[in-house]
Amino acid sequence: MENIEARQLKWEELSISNDFLFRKVMQNPELCKKLLQRILPDFEIDRIEYPELQKSINVDMDARSVRLDVYVKDNKEVVYDIEMQVSNTKELPKRSRYYQGMIDLQLIDKGQHYKRLNRSYIIFICPFDLYKKGRHIYTFENMCKEDNSISMGDETVKIFLNADGTMDDVGSELKAFLDYVAGQKPKNSYVEKLEEAVKEAKKNREWRREYMTLLMRDQENIEKGREEGIFGMISALRDLNIPDSTILQKLQEKFLLTKEESQKYLSR
Repeated sequence: MENIEARQLKWEELSISNDFLFRKVMQNPELCKKLLQRILPDFEIDRIEYPELQKSINVDMDARSVRLDVYVKDNKEVVYDIEMQVSNTKELPKRSRYYQGMIDLQLIDKGQHYKRLNRSYIIFICPFDLYKKGRHIYTFENMCKEDNSISMGDETVKIFLNADGTMDDVGSELKAFLDYVAGQKPKNSYVEKLEEAVKEAKKNREWRREYMTLLMRDQENIEKGREEGIFGMISALRDLNIPDSTILQKLQEKFLLTKEESQKYLSR
């Protein structure tokens, strides 16, 4: 595992594109509201609030837990989930579908009418082009395939923002924000406020401890999964009567272990 000094250095080097730091900065309602207004310029948002469920949603003990980056609603009861996604995990469209379902389950209690479901937006901010068309923004609503003038009317919208876009398809304010996500520092008053908020967030010792704790937990989960993979491979090869000398070599090749490390796993 990385030492504490390395983790502290990483904290100091974080930018707005880090999901943890983005989540903390967006706790400022004015900054969050202005971002939404840049993404949805036709909307008039007077205020936003943070429902108690913004940190995580879990339907039951056996369900996959959902941790939302920024979960807010505006003065018209429209719900927004804003996610910062740095790596292209190839499953963002289906994850947006899952998030939508989980949020809907939280919006109405059992037995309540479906009309109580709020209009909602799932927004992913990415430094990569998920659909590889050069757009800065991809907006999806459920439309009739036979007649795209007909909207399904379920009031769900999914938006994927691309900081690597090349088209002239968004306003200058949103473009400045996306350039900032991409690592540039355009001269823009909103970006300057974001930059100041990022600097202030990095001074927060409690947030730094929380971030380091999450990093350590992630590392522990990775190590646990790796060990499970090693022991699973040993068990499967032994079931096939593969000699330990061959298993030893396979462990070194697949998991980049030393001979001594591989022998320790074989002897356990």
